[in-house]
Amino acid sequence: MGLNSLLALIVFALDIWAIASIFNAKIETAQKVLWIALVLFLPIIGFLIWYFAGPKPAR
Repeated sequence: MGLNSLLALIVFALDIWAIASIFNAKIETAQKVLWIALVLFLPIIGFLIWYFAGPKPAR
């Protein structure tokens, strides 16, 4: 497994985590659809935007 495959696997895992977090977020359905579309169409940038700008879970 090359470095490119490893990086692709890491990006894929992070995107799956972001999508799961979006499903569990306390936001409206329309916002969830937009966030998921962003993560799916722009995997790296979408994940980063979600991580830094997305709604944070209540502690």
